[in-house]
Amino acid sequence: MFVIVRHGNTFAAGEPPRRIGARTDLPLTDAGVAQAAALGRHFAASGWRFARILVSPLARTRQTAQAILDHQQAPPVPVPCNWLREIDHGPDENRTEAEVLARIGNDALTAWDKRAEPPQGWIVEAEMRRVAWRHLFATDEGPTLIVTSNGAARFALLADPVLIAAPCTWSDMKLPTGGYGVIRRGADGALDVPVWGHRP
Repeated sequence: MFVIVRHGNTFAAGEPPRRIGARTDLPLTDAGVAQAAALGRHFAASGWRFARILVSPLARTRQTAQAILDHQQAPPVPVPCNWLREIDHGPDENRTEAEVLARIGNDALTAWDKRAEPPQGWIVEAEMRRVAWRHLFATDEGPTLIVTSNGAARFALLADPVLIAAPCTWSDMKLPTGGYGVIRRGADGALDVPVWGHRP
């Protein structure tokens, strides 16, 4: 089982959200810390014990992972992975959503949210990410927690032909802040997505 978590909030209530990626390393807000703690309580109450923890090197993901691990008994040490780092939004980095929409248009943003097709100027490294997710899914080291960002998480859904062919199980590629998805391998060896976009 692979539990893929998006970090908690990085913008305070009333603060205009911005496109932050690999070049903008913001910490969690108080609300983001609360979201991460809620994830930790939820996973503990579900009886999930993680054998392996993979995290993006960014502060917001490391903080989220630690808040989750605070609710685990004798958890493993998180392993930072550069391939889980958020994408680079190029000219839209640290811009408000209104500014981003004015530059790229709604169709381009929809293509990114629904099909992971990046707008012009964004640095995504899509194939590298798909390969990394594919390699991860080929391993079997017990329940694995992955804490990352929205831009990186979506490529998990594009790493396997069965997942690509079944978008009805994940109608929106986006994970909400403080939300998670689950990808698991069944007895027949095929991957499926029983949960995507759930926020406890």
